[in-house]
Amino acid sequence: MLAPLGPWGMLAFAAVDGSFLGMPLDAIFVGYVYNDRPRFLLYVLLGAVGSALGSIVIYLIGYTGGEVLLRKRLSPQRFERIHTSFEKHEFWALMFPAMLPPPTPFKAVVLAAAAFEMNFWHFLLAIFAGRFVRFFLEALLTLWFGPRIVAMAGTFFTHHYMWIASIAAELLAAWIIWRMIRRRGKEKRNAAEKANSTLPGEEQESAG
Repeated sequence: MLAPLGPWGMLAFAAVDGSFLGMPLDAIFVGYVYNDRPRFLLYVLLGAVGSALGSIVIYLIGYTGGEVLLRKRLSPQRFERIHTSFEKHEFWALMFPAMLPPPTPFKAVVLAAAAFEMNFWHFLLAIFAGRFVRFFLEALLTLWFGPRIVAMAGTFFTHHYMWIASIAAELLAAWIIWRMIRRRGKEKRNAAEKANSTLPGEEQESAG
């Protein structure tokens, strides 16, 4: 059924799903990969690009009036929590949900990213990166175990969404903290090396 559409059909389906019109994108993607295994990486790429392009629709809506919509739908506490996460790590706050399958409320996160005026190119890159990881993993599962394993994994994720998302969020937070600590350590070492390199010159100046 999908063959007459060709590979570009994957791009179109992903773009439609990335906008407000949701589709069973995982099932469509798995069908493409299973029926055309040698080009699985092409479908991963087209799916990620299509999702990013389709999300532009939500970005435009969110950028022009998304904060009002979010305040109507979310409690003040949750709104501030999402706002804070985007202020601190906007790229990861968008890329991480893009990696997760339904029932992750991804479109609400996309709307929030636009409402908080996330840089447009960073916005597209975060969605592309997250979807690329998601589709790549789904493609590998399909190639190794067949299309049923993706459906089974999706059902498991749906029934245990809260604790899986919590564990994943904690791992992501731990990784971000580790990167920050490593970066600060590197900055301190660079500052120390710079300070040490200026000492000989200062000593000569004082001696003269």
